[in-house]
Amino acid sequence: MEKEWYSLSKDEVAKLLNTDLKDGLSDETAKNLQEKVGFNEISTKGKKTIFQMLLEQFKDFMIIILLIAAAVSGYIGVQNGEGFADSIIILIIVILNAIIGVAQELKAQKSLEALKNLSAPHCKVIRNGVVENTESKYLVPGDIVVLDTGDYIPADLRLIDAVNLKVQEAALTGESVPVEKNTEVLKAEHIGIGDRINCAFSSSLVTYGRGKGIVVATGMNTEVGKIASMIQEVDDSETPLKKRLEALGKTLGIAALCICIVIFLVGSFIYKKEMLTMFMTAVSLAVAAIPEGLPAISTIVLSIGVQRMVKRNAIIRTLPSVETLGSATIICSDKTGTLTQNKMTVEKIFYNDELFSVEEKQNNIDDHLSLLIHSMILCNDSKIKEENKTLKTIGDPTETALVDLGIKYNIIKTDVENLYKRVEEIPFDSDRKLMTTVHEKNGKYIVYTKGAVDELLARCTRIYINNQELPLTNEHIKEITKINDEMGSHALRVLAMAYKPIEVLPLHEEISSLESGLIFIGMVGMIDPARPEAKEAVVKCRTAGIKPVMITGDHKVTAVAIAKDIGILGEGDTAITGAELEKCHKKN
Repeated sequence: MEKEWYSLSKDEVAKLLNTDLKDGLSDETAKNLQEKVGFNEISTKGKKTIFQMLLEQFKDFMIIILLIAAAVSGYIGVQNGEGFADSIIILIIVILNAIIGVAQELKAQKSLEALKNLSAPHCKVIRNGVVENTESKYLVPGDIVVLDTGDYIPADLRLIDAVNLKVQEAALTGESVPVEKNTEVLKAEHIGIGDRINCAFSSSLVTYGRGKGIVVATGMNTEVGKIASMIQEVDDSETPLKKRLEALGKTLGIAALCICIVIFLVGSFIYKKEMLTMFMTAVSLAVAAIPEGLPAISTIVLSIGVQRMVKRNAIIRTLPSVETLGSATIICSDKTGTLTQNKMTVEKIFYNDELFSVEEKQNNIDDHLSLLIHSMILCNDSKIKEENKTLKTIGDPTETALVDLGIKYNIIKTDVENLYKRVEEIPFDSDRKLMTTVHEKNGKYIVYTKGAVDELLARCTRIYINNQELPLTNEHIKEITKINDEMGSHALRVLAMAYKPIEVLPLHEEISSLESGLIFIGMVGMIDPARPEAKEAVVKCRTAGIKPVMITGDHKVTAVAIAKDIGILGEGDTAITGAELEKCHKKN
């Protein structure tokens, strides 16, 4: 962002961008701005033409040596009456090498274009006081964008309205848990992206709630655009194989030149041979020293490597790129979505004074566990949709994890909701750290509450154990707190559940009474788990002598737990925070 928009009030932002907080921009103003700032899209470097790609194939020093050798061979062949046979063979090898290289680059370019054109994102924007659906590329600074659950944020925004708004920013920060957003002014200077809670960034996903925001940056000026710009500004570097072939080409070129000079001088001045004859002899020997088959062999080997990578769904842009994989000694990887599934998953369940793994209870669902699951999926705003005959959950990752657990136990949210109709709710907020819903079945009402363990326990007076409602004692609280701490030490995010039956719905002004006198049911621990294939990949890296390193914006405890699980953090290894790394950098 050109300005520190997070440090300005929404009125100040609107004034600077000449927009109206209620009606947004007019169509005419937006059109004029569009002409000045361009489209809201990530620009890329101009495409290379086929001719440019072809020329690049001939820039290699070894290829230049071969072309010179072909010319010399042709001249010598004509002088000796042998024709152009040798020259043609060399040229065929060089041209074939170039064609394979260009074909691979064209194929990769088409694949990348296909990925880029998979979708044309749309968004809801307020223009002339009316909410309209438009392509995101037509957004300009000053537009007012309307956000709802499930929307991808189309540009960088300074939020002006946020109702229980949570945004998944893993693509930018590496943090798998959605960030709670608000509209308050942040007065500190140089606040990092992850802490700008009154801003929303392009490519992030709204997982919960709703809101509005003023567009403050579009296209290449967004945070994602800046990353794209940095990537594009990186100079192309040569691969180790290309460097070695280049060095070999120079060595052979110099050696061939030296051979020419030595043979010519020895033959002409020591053995008194005709100078033209000795020159032709020297050149012939020099040409013979050039391994014209080497580029063809390296191209074929690299092509085989590319085809193997294609079978693994990888796009290789240029042939030499595939060789760099074999030269890696250290691999630095992001955590969220790369080493982990980028999807919160319940791993532990605590109820009836016992802690279980999810797998332990999969085929043994008792009444108590059924009550716990019902509370998790009813006091929940995520949704289910069917895709290719499989159920997919949409919403906040924490809530979808609870619904996914229900699906795993064959307790489907939509089925349960048909039996228990939601009639009242108190939405989650960061101060209470609780969410409560009221459901009706056959004229009877039941309250379900979920939230942070400490906050929920403070509102409970009883506990459900062995199918009985018992008074909640200090011993119960100590045991629950102990299990909560134990799960937290393993980087699990813990949520507790409670319920209570009520006779009648309270009046609106008395709705807060729903969250008192609750009955504690149990709690679950969840985490963004490691990908099963990541563990295997780490083992293969270590076997190949490659050191894997995990880099993440997540909390240290969570990062350490994942790193140990997949084998990156072993005995004697250490984990350091960004601040500690910065101190080391300054010392050096």
